[in-house]
Amino acid sequence: MNKKLTELDLKKLNSNKGLLALLSKGPINTERAIRYVDYEKKIIKLQTELIRLQTWAIDKNERIIILFEGRDAAGKGGAIRRVTERINPRHMRIVALQKPTIDEQTQWYFQRYVEQFPKAGEIVFFDRSWYNRAVVEPVNDFCTKQQYDVFMNQVNDFERMILGSGIHLVKIYMSISKKEQVKRFEDIKSDPLKQWKMTPLDERSQELWYDYTEYKNAMFTKTNTKVSPWKIIQANRKTEARVNVINHILKSIPYDKSIEV
Repeated sequence: MNKKLTELDLKKLNSNKGLLALLSKGPINTERAIRYVDYEKKIIKLQTELIRLQTWAIDKNERIIILFEGRDAAGKGGAIRRVTERINPRHMRIVALQKPTIDEQTQWYFQRYVEQFPKAGEIVFFDRSWYNRAVVEPVNDFCTKQQYDVFMNQVNDFERMILGSGIHLVKIYMSISKKEQVKRFEDIKSDPLKQWKMTPLDERSQELWYDYTEYKNAMFTKTNTKVSPWKIIQANRKTEARVNVINHILKSIPYDKSIEV
């Protein structure tokens, strides 16, 4: 049952965003619509700070890597869209690599990721990263145990080199429940505009849930270091997750908050 509406609530609902939220999803729900208006207000404020951060990075020739990991349908892509939709596209890139080519399979594992690293004044967002080898690849038998062990022995030194070179590195893990993943898969399958997102790997995610959990926990144990920590974002509610993602990015990078935008 909806709560009694205040004058401020009514003002929010009478806005363009409020009316859109009231009418866009199923039965009218005023509480949900008010939450959405509040969310949009927060996002705009945070995106303004992201512009300030990017302006600082461009002015100071800073290099920034922000990587996103998480289970299938955890909301990585949606979070990245919210982070990037207002910043200057000429000074940022989103990297979502396909499976390695035959040539890439013969290279040092990290090489194809290094080739995507930022130049001066650039932010690079990895939608999945070298951490594929920590979780996705061993769970699905895409790498050998030896390859997995080599990766786990090298990754912390690799990240120390990244940080030592002056690159800012932010590691984000989007976490959802098993039940929420099922719900999102059903939504994807029923929406013609989203069906392309579903892959054979996604189809097996529920079956392999606990295998993913085992390797995920091993990844955190080994790679959640003091110099290069993970930030786990609870992502069952997408709006809260996106706000928390942006807040974490802003807190992780020591940009000049006095820059005018």
